[in-house]
Amino acid sequence: MKPFEDRKFVILGIFLVIGLIFLGRLFFIQVVDDSYQLSANNQALRSITQYPVRGLIYDRKGQLLVYNEAAYDLMVVPSKVNDFDTAAFCNLLQITDSVFETKISKARKYSRYRPSVFQKQIPASDWALISERLYKFNGFYGEKRTLRKYPKATSAHILGYISEVGGSDIEKDNYYKSGDYIGKRGLEKEYESVLRGVRGKKVLMVDVHNRVKGSYRSGLYDTLPIAGKNLVSSIDRDLQAYGEKLMQGKRGSIVAIEPATGEILAMVSAPSYDPNLLVGRPRSKNYKVLQQNDSLNPLFNRTINAMYRPGSIFKIVQSLIALDEGVIKEETRFKCNRSIIGCHGSHTNDDLVGAIQHSCNPYFYQVYKRLIQRGEKSNIFKDANLGLNRWQERVKKFGFGVRLETDLPGLKKGLVPDPAFYNRWYGENRWAFSTIYSNSIGEGELQVVPIQMANLAATIANKGYYYQPHLVKSIGEDSVKRPEFTERVDTEVDSSFFNPVIEAMYKVVNETGGTARRARIDSIVVCGKTGTVQNDPWPDHSVFMAFAPMKNPKIAIAVYVEYSDFGGTWAAPISSLMIEQYLTGETTRPDKEKRITDAQFLDIYEGKK
Repeated sequence: MKPFEDRKFVILGIFLVIGLIFLGRLFFIQVVDDSYQLSANNQALRSITQYPVRGLIYDRKGQLLVYNEAAYDLMVVPSKVNDFDTAAFCNLLQITDSVFETKISKARKYSRYRPSVFQKQIPASDWALISERLYKFNGFYGEKRTLRKYPKATSAHILGYISEVGGSDIEKDNYYKSGDYIGKRGLEKEYESVLRGVRGKKVLMVDVHNRVKGSYRSGLYDTLPIAGKNLVSSIDRDLQAYGEKLMQGKRGSIVAIEPATGEILAMVSAPSYDPNLLVGRPRSKNYKVLQQNDSLNPLFNRTINAMYRPGSIFKIVQSLIALDEGVIKEETRFKCNRSIIGCHGSHTNDDLVGAIQHSCNPYFYQVYKRLIQRGEKSNIFKDANLGLNRWQERVKKFGFGVRLETDLPGLKKGLVPDPAFYNRWYGENRWAFSTIYSNSIGEGELQVVPIQMANLAATIANKGYYYQPHLVKSIGEDSVKRPEFTERVDTEVDSSFFNPVIEAMYKVVNETGGTARRARIDSIVVCGKTGTVQNDPWPDHSVFMAFAPMKNPKIAIAVYVEYSDFGGTWAAPISSLMIEQYLTGETTRPDKEKRITDAQFLDIYEGKK
């Protein structure tokens, strides 16, 4: 037998197996799987994206904040546009010939064979007329979309808006394609993956005149869209609208929180805008108008982005840290020595409760000095370095100088200066308490965000802890809540030290000599603290923080009114009206309400940003 005689049978066997594989594959492609046939018939079939209904957003009482309204995108496949009556088409869409040429050229540059948007967001009322004549124009068809609508022109900064995706959006998430829409700000952005749902697809047969003849293979290749999940927000729509009414003609913010849960009840940034302005085809034009209004900047969310000095409200934090650190006691007294720092009122030698009630600056000058210069180091600069480091770590436990984990994107963290900060400013071992004492009364380099001040009010109401402030109570039908919003955050200050502070806050509002008598409500016990943020040479910012009722608090609130006056003059009565509205469902002081709504401070902002 010749060597290698059997090899030819092996080679023949290999070719036979390969041939059988190819035959089997061809049989599968041509007989079993008709996806290739589907592709080949692309000229006679149309794949229509079925966009899901975006999730709705409700307030805490079940009232709608955002819903959907039908709209249509007019799509074009340039390679199929032929035998075209341009004049009739432009007349149907009410556009000019030049606009048509610009749009069709853009579509051709994108792709001659793939569909793209020719005209977007056509209202349903207009589409009814367009759709019945569209069969005359080859290469054009409609895709159903939805537009966001707002039954009340409120909560714009909370809800945010949606707009068309950009290149960076598509790069970050391959779910999106050109022409899609995405949440850009507010809850629309934060909960985009929940609200958007899942796209579906419908494959249709069309004739040579671009008319739909029915579903291909009885819908075998169709997939149904999955609607986005609904959100139940923590916002009280009526309280939010009332807050926006009170802040008309002003620049500033209101943040109200439920202390027991951290749920945000109202979040007002003034000036605001009607969220319906950023919907549909007018969105781009309106956005530019709002963006160019530099002096008022209505798109800027002051509740989470504006940073202010906290003013005298910060004396509450100084008190609690000093008590817990043991550098003062409730009965500790300091003379109101106005030669070291300015003050106001007729008090002279307060204890802690009296110092908070009268907002005594010299008292808290001495408190801060005891926190910073403890005599633990012989070198005064090194001693201050040690004291400041310990102080700023304690302040951070109250949610200052850190980014609160809220569900509104873009939150700033403010500033609590540490030794490294002053080393950069003055140089190492070149600063001490005498350099930084302005921090003692909430001035100096301290910077806070309004939501942090409302969170402080909630923390005091809870006697030492808070829940991360958040805007969504539940997600979807299963009422899921994000777990990070159910975890308690502790300040690590003994709860007993909150009692004298709360007593003092009661006196600030309810007793003679208190700085916030305008916040008093006959039927509700309010505890609060004023702040007047220095703003030379312009008028001061009016600030107030409060919670109510004193026992079993239901609402904590912080109000900033820019360029207005003393904290008790404007911020305190606004807080009082908001508290009464929330707890009773109405306000019973029309004169106080009229005084607030009539007040206008916007003329002060001319030339300032």
